[in-house]
Amino acid sequence: QMEQALGGKITTKFVESVPEGADAERVIRELASSGHNLIFTTSFGYMNPTIKVAKSFPKVHFEHATGYKTDKNVGIYNARFYEGRYLAGVIAGSMTKSNTLGYVGAFPIPEVLQGMNAFIRGARSVNPKAEMKVIWVNSWYDPGREREAAMTLISQGADVVTHHTDSTAAVQAAEEKGVYAVGYHSDMSKYGPKAHLTAVTHHWGDFYTKTAQDMLAGKLQPANLWGGMKEGMIKLAPISNAVPADVKAKVEQLGKDIVAGKFHPFTGPVKDQSGKERVAAGKVMTDKELGTMDFYVEGIQGQLPKKQ
Repeated sequence: QMEQALGGKITTKFVESVPEGADAERVIRELASSGHNLIFTTSFGYMNPTIKVAKSFPKVHFEHATGYKTDKNVGIYNARFYEGRYLAGVIAGSMTKSNTLGYVGAFPIPEVLQGMNAFIRGARSVNPKAEMKVIWVNSWYDPGREREAAMTLISQGADVVTHHTDSTAAVQAAEEKGVYAVGYHSDMSKYGPKAHLTAVTHHWGDFYTKTAQDMLAGKLQPANLWGGMKEGMIKLAPISNAVPADVKAKVEQLGKDIVAGKFHPFTGPVKDQSGKERVAAGKVMTDKELGTMDFYVEGIQGQLPKKQ
């Protein structure tokens, strides 16, 4: 999208499947030292390598996705995935017959916990009996483990599964087993024509285009952008015809309310799974609280893994 918008004004290069850690630092350093002026590092674990390399290349501008550390030449950007997750949860809570939802998680970091907690809160807003089981795979992309986790959740009674991981494995497992799924990142309906209820999709193109335009104009400053449905960075994929019209209408209205600032998925009371109140009635969880989220809300079964 950025290339199409800016035509011949820019050239781009990408390196994919870069492991988090030392390899990331090597790749980021190579890009910076070979003449690239604007570098996007697009995984949470690239945060420290990005900050480290940026200090050696003060004239290069870096943008890191989903992190929280900035510098003179490092901006950060993220999307409010949890907004779409809440809406998808409303659909899942309406469609489950077993009242058991399954969630395949990558790593227990705030971004993933926001999505999980929003999903079960959305489900319970329409179905107070809904419960959710979680399996952590400790990887962003491992189709084998993601499939195994989804299959385990389905065997434990989950009849709607979703995932905060990068492959289509969970959706494919749901299709195979005749249960429902909610995709993530992109519309995954072709991998589960019957299973796929919707997907929480992310849209980075406008942000990349504007960032590059600002760079070309010499006015790019490091910023902290956290955009959601209002900014067009989070959208739901088309909702399956299996979902009743009244549920679709409810979700559409909730989406409009989120965009208008009339509704927030973490409006109190918010209680954790032990029943302790984390946000009082009438209050809304702040961005700082969201950014440090380290608990499961009511309705999620099992214990949150301890930080390593």
